[in-house]
Amino acid sequence: MTEADELPAWLRPLAERAVEIDGSDLSRFLPPDDGSGRASAVLIALADTAQGPAVLLIERAADMRTHAGQVAFPGGSLDPTDESLDAAALREASEEVGLDPRSVRVVTDLPAIFIPVSGFVVTPVLAWWQHPHEVAPVDKREVARVALVPIAELADPANRFVVTHPSGWLGPAFEAGDLFVWGFTAGLVDRLLEFGGWAQPWDKSVTRELPAIYYRR
Repeated sequence: MTEADELPAWLRPLAERAVEIDGSDLSRFLPPDDGSGRASAVLIALADTAQGPAVLLIERAADMRTHAGQVAFPGGSLDPTDESLDAAALREASEEVGLDPRSVRVVTDLPAIFIPVSGFVVTPVLAWWQHPHEVAPVDKREVARVALVPIAELADPANRFVVTHPSGWLGPAFEAGDLFVWGFTAGLVDRLLEFGGWAQPWDKSVTRELPAIYYRR
């Protein structure tokens, strides 16, 4: 039995495809060749729920200095005490929402992505949340909400659209689980739906302007 065989059937296609994914499959922004950028990691925790497979997302506090109010995966910068990027992602998830690292099984690390606006080099850590338990914001000054959003709700064409930024930037976005998902997180969700075999055709001509709360400070 392979490691993929030990995963739930709904997660196997994504796990098997993940090892073949190239950075350019996730984003056009790849880590700088000179090794610059601040190393960080996010935890893509997928769990089985009564509504089917779901992913853990957080909404950052509205008064944070950066990324205020944005929906994200739990995660953050690599600390000197972290043994690996996986450890960083699990530590951050514990600090942000109280997730027990022992309840999670890391599947694989996806290729790192560069975020030019912040200078972060982010490694998405794909994980199976084998034993979901109650989670909540640990510090409301950083995390306003936590949600386990069904994949079916994210994949629903009625919940998908293209968001337009005043700068002219366009990108995929979602409105699911009472969350407005855009930017880096929405880009990753879009790719995960494709690679996991969950994506459905949706109307890319449907556009919405990015709410001012996300760019006016």
